[in-house]
Amino acid sequence: MFSLQQIFSVTLTLFAVIDIMGSIPIIIQIRQREGQIKPELATFVAGCLMVAFLFVGQSILRLFGVDNESFALAGAIIIFLIGMEMILGIELFKSDIMSSTGSIVPLAFPLIVGAGTMTTLLSLRAAYSLPNILVGIGLNLIFVYLVLKISPWLEQKLGKAGEDVLRRVFGVILLAIAIKLFKANF
Repeated sequence: MFSLQQIFSVTLTLFAVIDIMGSIPIIIQIRQREGQIKPELATFVAGCLMVAFLFVGQSILRLFGVDNESFALAGAIIIFLIGMEMILGIELFKSDIMSSTGSIVPLAFPLIVGAGTMTTLLSLRAAYSLPNILVGIGLNLIFVYLVLKISPWLEQKLGKAGEDVLRRVFGVILLAIAIKLFKANF
């Protein structure tokens, strides 16, 4: 039932797709804009989305007549817009400063659990046993939570200049990922 090799493969695959380390500049930007983020809420919502999509994702997409490629394209557009925000220093995802939506949108969805993560979960479901996928999700959520929790410390260590450089570099990387997703699914 449980296979360490499968758990390791699932965990590494999701870790690469979620790319929480590469999202640190975005997390800092969201925290600055919102005033705070709620690591527990963001992690919980991301976990619920991943598990729900693992079980009913393909059925939901079929219900709406959406194929995996279209879903990935929608995710690519969102990733592209987040990248543009980071590079240009503009705000496309507006939210009320007093709201808690920054912990959910765009943090839990689509940053942590975006089209790439959801599509990957569908692929993993076809290749690995369900218990191993669930353990892999859990391990990734622990790491996501830790990164979200220490984001104020990371911001302090980076400083404004370091944060600006990282934000723009990762903005370009997000644009490249979005274009790659677009090309692969168009």
